[in-house]
Amino acid sequence: MLVVLWINIVVFITISTSFGICFRDYVNHEDNLDIPAIAKYFTTKGRYEEVNPHLIKDILAVNTSILQLPSAQCQPFHLTAIIRHGTRYPTSKNVKKMQKLYELVMSSASGKESWLREIKSQWRMWYTEDMDGRLVQKGVEDHKHLAIRLSKLFPSLISEEKLRGGFIKFMTSSKHRCVNSTLSFKAGLTELWAITDKEFDHEVNDALMRFFDHCPRFVQEIDQNPTALSEVDKFRHGPEMRRVTEKIADSLRVPYNTINDDMAEAGFYLCAYELAIKTVNSPWCQLFDEVDAQVMEYANDLKQFWKRGYGYDINSKSSCILFHDVFNRLKRAADENKSGQQVTEAVTVQVGHAETLLPLLTLLGFFKNNGSITSTNYATQTQRSFRTSHMLPYAANLLLVLYDCGAGELRLQALLNEKPVTFPGLSDQQASMPRYEDVKDNYSELLQGCDFETECQLFKSPA
Repeated sequence: MLVVLWINIVVFITISTSFGICFRDYVNHEDNLDIPAIAKYFTTKGRYEEVNPHLIKDILAVNTSILQLPSAQCQPFHLTAIIRHGTRYPTSKNVKKMQKLYELVMSSASGKESWLREIKSQWRMWYTEDMDGRLVQKGVEDHKHLAIRLSKLFPSLISEEKLRGGFIKFMTSSKHRCVNSTLSFKAGLTELWAITDKEFDHEVNDALMRFFDHCPRFVQEIDQNPTALSEVDKFRHGPEMRRVTEKIADSLRVPYNTINDDMAEAGFYLCAYELAIKTVNSPWCQLFDEVDAQVMEYANDLKQFWKRGYGYDINSKSSCILFHDVFNRLKRAADENKSGQQVTEAVTVQVGHAETLLPLLTLLGFFKNNGSITSTNYATQTQRSFRTSHMLPYAANLLLVLYDCGAGELRLQALLNEKPVTFPGLSDQQASMPRYEDVKDNYSELLQGCDFETECQLFKSPA
């Protein structure tokens, strides 16, 4: 374990040359930034700041009044945080698509627009396949800053005393971007409290944080099934996307048949990555207006809906193992609190992926539309609640906080991206912080069932 930890630290140091940074250096660096109008449609490639715009002015700003405590007696005694990794480089698959679009623009595009001249004369294709989803410096900051904000929101839980005492546990997926995000979160706390005499371990647990890889039924029926995403394919070849690709072709003055849906996605992601990684409003953004961006967002939401969300039952059921892990931890903390013992895990920080969070949010019933989103109902889905741009930016996080409100009353609060969300199916006046017992009753079927091994078992086809 020590060897693994040492390797991880070496990896982390290579990506973060500013280990002793002053966090206030980042507070006002975007005040004059020209943020592209389409940034709020970047789905899972979006910045956390688009979901929480107040952070653009002050990256460490918190508003404790959002916690909406039902009474001053309520004191938090346990926090589970399930967090997506921070901002990352594109995957090698996306880099290949971006390279193809760049080469087409350089060889065939014509026109005198300033943004096109800038791409052709100044912009260079600097993304390489070996970057393959690795955490960038902005991703390091995402988690450092999140750690500090959460320590300000929950000072009695995320404290130097609790950290030193071993009451804050860390768990991560084995992917480098998650390990390095975990190290960054820890560094945020150790730098905040100037801790230099001690290191804090973390557990690598793919069974929990990458459960989707360990669910044979999901892998076979969804992940490796070319027909599972037929709605996505239909939309990407449908009239809305065709209008986007033809507008791009017109802008570049190239034949319509040279711009397909992959090319459009590549241009959209080039704009998104340049903003997320370099805080730049890239000339690539000029390929899209807001109407185009809404179409691009919908295409990715369709993919997430059918591959990780409500499209198929196994998508959410694959997260049963994480669901039970979370509720077992809540139960243990509640039992210890009731018996007057020290809560052994005051805080658990679990770092994974968008693919970790979305199935769990779906299992819990959050952001459920009336009916499916499909390839043919784009026009009626402008007000849909299932919108990954709002749910799953880089460093997206689901927080579950247990409170003792006196007289044996425990309450549970859920926050998504540091904003309270209401548990579906609960009509309590204190729905943003319902009684813990009511939450358990609400999910009783899942708590009594939702067995990962059973759900993920492959069934033989009838003869």
